[in-house]
Parts: sequence; structure tokens; C-alpha cells
Amino acid sequence: MPKIAAEEVAKIREEADIVEIISDYIPLTQRGKNFFGVCPFHQDHSPSMSVSREKQMFKCFSCGAAGNVFKFVSDYENISYLEAIEKVASKVGMSIKISNTYKPKEKFAHEYEIMNLATSFYQNNLNTEAGLIAKKYLQERGLTEDMIKEFNVGLAFSNNQLRDFLHKKNISNEELFKLGLVNQKDLEYHDVFSDRILFPIHDDKGNVVAFTGRVYEKDRSPKYLNSKETMIFKKGNILFNLHRAKNAIRIEKSLIIVEGNMDAIRMYACGFKNTVALMGTSLTKEQITLIGKQHVKVLLMFDNDDAGALATMTNGHLLENAGIKVEVIRLSGQKDPDEYILQNGVQKMSEVIKHPMSFIEFQYDNLKGNKNLNDTENLRTYVKSVLDSLKGADKITIDITLHKLAKEYNLSYDVLKSELETEEKEIEIPSLPQKEKSKNRYEKSAEHILYYMMNDQKYVKIYQTKLGFFKEESYRKIANEILYYLEENKKIEFADFLTYAEQSPLKNEIYSLIQSIKDIELEDTSFMDYIRNIKEIMWKEELKKIKDEQKKIKDINEKEKLGQKIVDLMIKIQEIKKERSVKE
Repeated sequence: MPKIAAEEVAKIREEADIVEIISDYIPLTQRGKNFFGVCPFHQDHSPSMSVSREKQMFKCFSCGAAGNVFKFVSDYENISYLEAIEKVASKVGMSIKISNTYKPKEKFAHEYEIMNLATSFYQNNLNTEAGLIAKKYLQERGLTEDMIKEFNVGLAFSNNQLRDFLHKKNISNEELFKLGLVNQKDLEYHDVFSDRILFPIHDDKGNVVAFTGRVYEKDRSPKYLNSKETMIFKKGNILFNLHRAKNAIRIEKSLIIVEGNMDAIRMYACGFKNTVALMGTSLTKEQITLIGKQHVKVLLMFDNDDAGALATMTNGHLLENAGIKVEVIRLSGQKDPDEYILQNGVQKMSEVIKHPMSFIEFQYDNLKGNKNLNDTENLRTYVKSVLDSLKGADKITIDITLHKLAKEYNLSYDVLKSELETEEKEIEIPSLPQKEKSKNRYEKSAEHILYYMMNDQKYVKIYQTKLGFFKEESYRKIANEILYYLEENKKIEFADFLTYAEQSPLKNEIYSLIQSIKDIELEDTSFMDYIRNIKEIMWKEELKKIKDEQKKIKDINEKEKLGQKIVDLMIKIQEIKKERSVKE
């Protein structure tokens, strides 16, 4: 992360009221001194996220999400921590300089630079006299000059011109091969793309990672040719156009998914900027994670054919299983969104988007297919299919659907409900609840001590004088990180320490610890109890170890030395117990 002075970040954080900032994203209701809202980081149906103005932090008691104001904005908007700091600063009327800060070298910076050179080379080809035929083809397909520029559309010629161009930039064949820009045949390297119009594929951060090439003049197959998977391009990790669509997705609070790149380009260019395209027929786990980070509903707008209906069904189930709300748009007449807009216009598409059907409605329409529902057997098969699809649905959806079926086909609501309940009983498989491993007294005490230390330097001082050591390396590392932070900053504020933690190699461990602690009041007596617990447990373990060692030793002098250690430890343990009984 680029370095910004800790004092500057702290100043922004102090100016930013976390309750006001988070209220810009989700509604909050005050309960006592804290505020509560529905957590946006999991499928939350009742307010389980607490926001503390006093501590300037948020925490979800369901999924464990926690952090300061920058963490919330970063996770909610799916932006970097630095971008979140900048955004919060602008919200409170402060400015922050980023352009002159040090930026660490990106892991694949060299590879991205090569891909950028290739993109520029292809774009330049399209704008030459030799590119006029390809340019005319694009214009006939309805792509304007602005669209061509916006999507960095380019053109690959034959005769290995890209390879030769990049050789002049001291880029080797081996590097080009690894990036999927050349192939090897008969010990020679050749451009992968030739005589094709090229559409760059970007990752969600906007880096060019691959290309899609389309024939435009010659009748040859395949019509489309995609880059092979490489170190920077994993097809299942990409949603075409997501890097451009992010802002519009937040504004519209919805994400439109189409099948083809050309559909996404047409939709985006016509003002539907919250549109992305699949990189295959079925969403991957990684793509669903990308979608889930947007925290919006999804509109599936696939091709108007059997394959498109199947893709809608498959991907709708995948998204619903991930807790993402799904709606469906089925276009009539034309096969895909690109054709639909060209033949019906932008206004008509806008009207269609305003009236999507629920995913469950789509399922029922799809289940009907070409069945003659006046036929008893066909109707029975259809109703059974609908009941099957309701397994696992929420009660409201079930009730609405059963009433609709009963009314539309003159069936008994009670019979339908009874049939559904019978089928669900038959498939019910008892399972033992999976209990999360509970933490022992030592672990709970250690985590609370570290949590106290993150909140107030006085607890750091007590730790140093009264304990000063954890036997586990993981706890020692976090304690040392806190000590280092305090030494550097002379004071410790919990929200500011979380900003520091974002840059720490122990970030995950620190956040995991915070998530395990319930919303507690910091009390000196409780802190001392945790210190006593650690000491008592450590001394008891040491006592057992020495006693075991003493049994094995035959030398009388050594036995006496160990015996004195045993006595000393027993006295210490008794003192701890006495302190505890006095307190009680």
C-alpha cells in the first residue's frame, strides 16, 4: 500500500464520524450507545452489525466482519484501502495527496506493460489505411468511433507484426509465449492473432490480461478466438467489463449479466453501464465471489434460445445458493441484447429492464415448456416440478406460489401444501450439528489481553510489567506488533491501529482475533483477571513439567534444586488464587 503519514490518516479518521459515513450506505438504528444495521457482508435478514461511535469501529456479530471506517468503505465498495481513505477524506471535506506517494511494484507489472504495448499496437493498426475494411465492418455492426475507443478495440494483421514490434522493445519470444501472444510451431514463434478484430479483456482492476479476436473479412472458423489461460489470465476469475461497470453497479444497485462481450459493449455504450458478460456458460466460484462483493441484485439477460434459458436456470441457482438476489429478463424476438437494441432501440430496452421477473417466476415458465396443461398427466408433472423447486424456499415464497397454483389450475391449496410437506419429510436426512471448536481459558484470556492492548496504551504498560510474554508464537507476534505501533506513535487508538494493521503481515490474524471478541467494556479488573489466568496456567504447566523431570533424576542435588523451583511455583500459584479470592 502506498505510504501516507499515519498522522494524516488519523486526522481524517478523527474528522469522519463512522456512524454518519456508514449511514450513507445502510440504514442504522440507535440502541443504547451503539447503532445497528443489516450487515452488507453476508445474507443478513435482521440487524446484526453494531457500529460504535465511541470506538469508531463496526462489527457484525453474525459473520464477524469488523474494522474501522476505512475498512467498511473498502469492503463495501470493493476498493483498495488507500482508495477508501481518499473517499472518506472527500466525504469530510479533506484532501489527500496520493500521486507523489511511493507505490510498490505490482506483482505482474512487467507482464501488464507488455499487454498494454500489444493493446496500443493493435489499436494503431485499426486506425491505419490498412484497417479501413475492419473499421467499416465495425461501423456496420453499429459500433461508433466512441465505442471503439472506449473499449480499446484493435486489429491484428498477419505476418507476425506484433511479434516483430515487441522484439524491438527487447521482449523475448518466451515472454510472449507465456502471455499467449505467440504460438510455437516448427521451432518458430508466430502471432496467435492474425486478420482479426481484437477486443481486450481486463481484470477487475483494469489490467489488460487477454484478448478476444473476431474474424471480419474471411469466412473461417472459429469465428471467435480467445487467448489461452496464462499467469495473469484465468478465465474463471474474470467478468468482462467489470472494471468499467463497478461505479454504475453501485449507483444502480444492480448488476446485469449478459452472455457475450459484444452484448456487454452494446449495453454499456447505450447507457446501461452496470453490465458485464460471462466468460463461459456457467459462473465459477471466483466469479460469484466477485459478484457478491458488489452487494447488489443480479439481472440475468441471456440469449433468447434454449441454451440461454438453460444458462439462466443454471446460473440463477448458483447465485441464489450464494445468497445473491436474482431476477431475470427474457428478450422477445431477437436472440441477444446486441440485436435487441439495434432493432428496437435504447428506450425499449430501458422499459424491459424496468420490469424483470423474479427467478422463481422464470423457473415456473421454464418448467411449463411446451406442455399442454389441459392434459391431466402434463398438469400433474408440471405441478410436481414446481413443488420440487420449492424445496428449501422461504415460507413467503412457498405460500405465494401455492396460492397461485391453486387459483390458476383450480387445485386445493391444502392438498398442495400437504404434498410439499410430505416430500420434504421423505428427503429429510438427520445430521449432527457441527460445533465450532471452543477456545480454552488460556486462549480466551490471551485474546482479550491483546484486544485490550489495541484499545489503550495503559493496558500495554500493564502487560509489559505484569506479564511480558506469551508462550504461543502467534500471540507473541501480535503483542510485539502492538508494542512496535505504540513505540512509533506514542499512543494507541483502536481505529488508528486497525489502519496500521491493514499494512501488517499479521493483518488476517489481527482481524480474526477482533472478530472472536464480543462487544465488551474495557475494565481494569477484568484485564488483571486475564493476566492472572495466563500466569496461573503457564505456572501450572511448568510445575507439571518440573515434577515429571524430578521423577527421572537420580542426583540428589539436582532433585533439591528442582524441589525449590516446585515450591516457588506453588507459592506463586497460591498467591494468584489468593488475589482472586480477595477480589471476589
